[in-house]
Amino acid sequence: MMSLNHIRPWRNIYRRKSRQIMVGNVPVGGDAPISVQTMTNTLTTDIKGTIAQVQAAADAGADIVRISVPDEASAKALREIVRNVSVPIVADIHFHYKRGIEAAEAGAACLRINPGNIGDEARVKEVIRAARDNNCSIRIGVNAGSLEKHLLDKYGEPCPDAMVESGLDHIKILQDNDFHEFKISCKASDVFMAAAAYQQLADATDAPIHLGITEAGGLISGTVKSAIGMGNLLWMGIGDTIRVSLSADPVEEVKMGFEILKSLGLRHRGVNIISCPSCARQGFDVIKTVEALEKRLEHIKTPMSLSIIGCVVNGPGEALMTDVGFTGGGAGSGMVYLAGKQSHKQSNADMIEHIVEQVEKKAAEIEAKGDLAAE
Repeated sequence: MMSLNHIRPWRNIYRRKSRQIMVGNVPVGGDAPISVQTMTNTLTTDIKGTIAQVQAAADAGADIVRISVPDEASAKALREIVRNVSVPIVADIHFHYKRGIEAAEAGAACLRINPGNIGDEARVKEVIRAARDNNCSIRIGVNAGSLEKHLLDKYGEPCPDAMVESGLDHIKILQDNDFHEFKISCKASDVFMAAAAYQQLADATDAPIHLGITEAGGLISGTVKSAIGMGNLLWMGIGDTIRVSLSADPVEEVKMGFEILKSLGLRHRGVNIISCPSCARQGFDVIKTVEALEKRLEHIKTPMSLSIIGCVVNGPGEALMTDVGFTGGGAGSGMVYLAGKQSHKQSNADMIEHIVEQVEKKAAEIEAKGDLAAE
């Protein structure tokens, strides 16, 4: 369906203006789409397992994947991993600056360095040199849980001011060394602290900002915290790339990241299912139907909308605004809507197969016209 944002200005989000950098072949910042990231949780030395996890995340839509490089063996494994995946790899570096140098030489597209544990300025300079020599960008990754000792002494505890000061100190080191291909994050597990830090950071620099609520929790609680924290920041126009940090499969992080962006109209990928919670008026089992359709339609990357509503209270109205719709009626059948218009009746018994067929047909039509490629 056509976007109505041009006649509904209250739906527009005006993104903060930031510099654009490249993470491999993915532009970050400026007017580039907000990228979705995740991180592997395999042992990096398990090359086969890590490659498989990266590719699964990429298939789910991940634009960038981060991999931890805790030791020399992992740095060596990274070289083989980078050669066998289709998305840019960010090397996650903590404690030992030499791992950053090795990761850059191994082909990482970006190095994530933590100001709280990477070492003194001399070591950071060596990492900068390696990044420049290997066409590698850098993410300054500030974390409330690992701030520098002098900042904790100054502020007494982790807080937004301390996080932003840490980030700006490291920005200065990079800029003093004429290195500008960097982005920055200020993560915390506390939603309020993270949001406040990001708002201050957005005013203090034009660098691209990577959003995240770190150590957010499991699939449900972590998604809720991330949606609240990052959702509000994204609504304010802050954020050029995001990661939903979950104690779950990285593929779930990617899915949740896209759902957050889709809910705000900031990215469009795959089928957006609009469904009712169901009640005694439903003409079919809405919950089981939606569960089945979510699985059956995972392969669709074309942006489009599907409404699945149990009865005629809201069904026809929702169907007016979706590409394909099904509204429950009575006597074992419901009404199919195509492009917002009532089309034909369909039996409940065969509705899932029929809806999948209609969605696939519509996706093919959209692709053929080139109207809305996944973005």
